[in-house]
Amino acid sequence: MTLPMFPPGFLWGASASAFQTEGAVDADGKGPSGWDAFAALPGRIKDGTDTTRGTGFHARYREDVALLAGLGADAFRFSVSWPRVVPGGSGAVNADGLDFYDRLVDELCAHGITPVPTLYHWDTPLPLEEAGGWLDRDTAYRFAEYAGIVAERLADRVPLWITINEPAEVTLLGYALGEHAPGRTLLFDALPAAHHQLLAHGLAVRALRAAGADNIGVALSHAPVWTAGDTDEDRLGAELYDTLTNWLFADPVLTGRYPDENLAALMPGPVADDLKVISTPLDWYGVNYYNPTLVGAPRPEALDTFSGFAMPAELPFGIREIEGYEKTGFGWPVVPEGLTEIVTALHTRYGDRLPPLYITENGCALEEPHADDRRIAYLESHLRALRAAMDAGVDVRGYFTWSLTDNVEWTEGASQRFGLVHIDYETLTRTPKRSYAWYRDLIRAQKTQSTGEKQVAQKRNPPVERAFATPPE
Repeated sequence: MTLPMFPPGFLWGASASAFQTEGAVDADGKGPSGWDAFAALPGRIKDGTDTTRGTGFHARYREDVALLAGLGADAFRFSVSWPRVVPGGSGAVNADGLDFYDRLVDELCAHGITPVPTLYHWDTPLPLEEAGGWLDRDTAYRFAEYAGIVAERLADRVPLWITINEPAEVTLLGYALGEHAPGRTLLFDALPAAHHQLLAHGLAVRALRAAGADNIGVALSHAPVWTAGDTDEDRLGAELYDTLTNWLFADPVLTGRYPDENLAALMPGPVADDLKVISTPLDWYGVNYYNPTLVGAPRPEALDTFSGFAMPAELPFGIREIEGYEKTGFGWPVVPEGLTEIVTALHTRYGDRLPPLYITENGCALEEPHADDRRIAYLESHLRALRAAMDAGVDVRGYFTWSLTDNVEWTEGASQRFGLVHIDYETLTRTPKRSYAWYRDLIRAQKTQSTGEKQVAQKRNPPVERAFATPPE
């Protein structure tokens, strides 16, 4: 079945992050991150994967850029490792670390691939984490300094920037539930981490622009929240979860307000003044989508989970299993219509305040490395769902699949494989999967169709000759 066509100029990309791929954790002056320390603790990486190697991207980035070029990708979303650039989180800049990203950007540009750096993809410099991490307001200011440093080096060649990736997951999994770095179990006392990440985002937008960067966005996770039952407790639980995971971050960025006054009252510092910074206008807005969540009243007698992690019984909501859908290796339900639902909800909720969208992450983990028909079906169905949202009036400018290669999937180690390219974790050999060829052919078909339409339009409407297209001598 033929896929629907996307508009000319639609950006096709793939993604990765520093901690998950680079390896070289102490090479060329890089400092440790909070995730490096967390992953070194016994039992934190479930399959025992050595996260210090990643996929070897730091040494083999040219090989991966060649894979992107073979894919025909327009853009590559990668992350800059904060502790590789500023090992202490503040203070001295590591020139060798900046040089690495300088070379990476040059390599991408040489192949006609747009570099799209994410400045924070969860790897907080360890000295800052030990000083409080995102619970400490100072971390936001140190992040803005780092953002300016990176922009001063790369802004002349980088046309698309991302400040922070998925602050909701950092807050919930890292500070509230303790399943991710830094392993804190603060529950609702983790809310300052949310506020300080939002403040860091706003400060970084301003720092980037001051350093000459433009076309700036953020990558936030979004998913529909479905109500599990018909009771008032079920509805209240689902509404609170929806607020915490979707609107707690989007509302401040896009409207300058928190979605709930009670939550706003729990935030630290001069919140009203901070919100003016947090809502500094963006050029675009990134959506990471994987699956809906079914939420109801808390069930102390049941083991509710979030992405496979146990949810404490004292929380005022409970996560339910979504039945009737195919599951990924993570056990996440495959619900492509959820992508249509959530981007349409963003469009309805924010109206003219919503800038153009990019899908900055979408993909599926499958444990079998080469049996790839399910991944192809996943990508195809989600692109159809995205096109349906665009047909309904949502302005979407591009799509980045997660991920280019298999990678270290945080606490899951090497067990969950998202890549279009298979990684042999013993040898770090790259082997394109069938989904790589499918995505390559999709991109080629889209560009061929767009070129053909453009040529037909030019024949029908030839360019107007101007008397002085070039000023006379």
